[in-house]
Amino acid sequence: MKTFLQRFGALVLGVLIGFDRWRFRGSKRMLCYPDGVMSFLSRHSILLKDFNKPYAKEMTDRLCAAIEKPAIEAGLYRFLNSSKISKEETALALAKEHGQTQGLIAVLGCTEPCQNLRVRKNHQTKKLEVRVEPGKCLHYYHYYLDAEFGLRYTRLQSWFPFTMHMGLNGRDWLAQQMIKEGIDFTKKDNCFTWIKDFEAAQRLMDKQLETEWQPLLDRWARESFPLGEKLLEGDVPYYWSVQEAEFATDVVFRSAEDLARVYPLFVQHAYATLRGRDLLQFMNYRVRPDGRPLALGEVKTTIKELVEGMCVRHHVLRNLLKMYDKMMSVLRIESMLLDLEHFKVFRTKEGDEDGPLSYRRLRKGVADLHRRAEVSEKINDRYLSSLATVEEKQTLAEVTKGMGERVEWKGRMCRALNPLAPEDAALFEAVSRGGFLIDGFSNRQIREILFPEVESSDAKTQKRLSGKVTRWFRLLRAHGLIAKIAKTHRYQVTAKGRANLSVILAARETNTKLLLQAA
Repeated sequence: MKTFLQRFGALVLGVLIGFDRWRFRGSKRMLCYPDGVMSFLSRHSILLKDFNKPYAKEMTDRLCAAIEKPAIEAGLYRFLNSSKISKEETALALAKEHGQTQGLIAVLGCTEPCQNLRVRKNHQTKKLEVRVEPGKCLHYYHYYLDAEFGLRYTRLQSWFPFTMHMGLNGRDWLAQQMIKEGIDFTKKDNCFTWIKDFEAAQRLMDKQLETEWQPLLDRWARESFPLGEKLLEGDVPYYWSVQEAEFATDVVFRSAEDLARVYPLFVQHAYATLRGRDLLQFMNYRVRPDGRPLALGEVKTTIKELVEGMCVRHHVLRNLLKMYDKMMSVLRIESMLLDLEHFKVFRTKEGDEDGPLSYRRLRKGVADLHRRAEVSEKINDRYLSSLATVEEKQTLAEVTKGMGERVEWKGRMCRALNPLAPEDAALFEAVSRGGFLIDGFSNRQIREILFPEVESSDAKTQKRLSGKVTRWFRLLRAHGLIAKIAKTHRYQVTAKGRANLSVILAARETNTKLLLQAA
């Protein structure tokens, strides 16, 4: 972010960083797997042959009656014949029809796919068993206009195991916070095109992460599912996890014209310059020296024209990174983490709060939501740092002019650089990798990229290559392309280096036709 603002700060009105959209999932963990259901049924003396009918069906009938009857009497219930109908638009239309501006505004019913619990006969063992299987059932959506959180909803599955989802928009929540604090703003759709005090707004957005999620979500669940504890004849609590969370960095430009001038360059950079390994390293995946990922999957970039603007979507294995010119004057970088396997958090073992701290896998549970925010913010920052290199008004001749001359550095003469020579070009490409934007690079990392075929056990060869890379670093430092990070053995590409190297590498990848068109 700092690098991006150094380059485009004069065009930027302010920056807002935080979650845009949450979708929480409430699971009754005991009822999510067959052995847990067997234990539950045994505790309540329910036979397997009675589970589907009458036990589970009677539960569903009671739940449907308890939800539909009061909603119909209040005129808030609608059954939707298709899951493609927008629930949010339907709910807001009902609120407008009834003149409601706060509280429950709609209860919508819709038949949708889900994971069901059923008792089936095992034809091999000739016995009944509990199975988790895909199916369809009625779902209830409760929409609320909350004075504190804005528009939010719950989605309740009406059949065992009564899974619940909750949706919340971080920008709507922030709008309510700013109204309460008396901060003026202009909001379009789910982004802000102007805020009187961006720093105060950011402090309010950071405060969202301090929320005690478990009691809050439990309270919302009881509002939409009041029969929950009575229906299950005991305390089977919900475990709340983050099913989807979009973390957005909004860079608000002073005018739509300013963003329109640079955004085509950002789009071109996203699909023409960024490679798969760069995107993987933005997402914190480990990459082999040859650029191939250690994890298997697909890295794909697509561009779509949307109502909000032109959207660049990077599918990085199972995660998503997006960029679009939202509302024409807002540059939004948005990441959504669905695969958390390779992210770590410093915490105790689950269930042992007094145990030792160690680095463990990042969980989907709400307990690790603050850490998810930190990881997502770093991903967005790496992407923005990459975008900071795109606008270069100098010609290629002007950029490379100083490189073709010998320079003096610390009393010693250093040779000229040749951007077209394979050896120098390989070095430029190695130090410019996306994964090095934040933490820089070391001699060993560059050595592994440039000389992957050399055995690491060959100490003599490694020492010789280490000296060679050190001399290359000295050469790049002499030309002002990299700088040493203080008190470390690591280096980072300078602002001059980011601008110059990105132009050189882009020119090397461009064909003759495009170069002639540019001329």
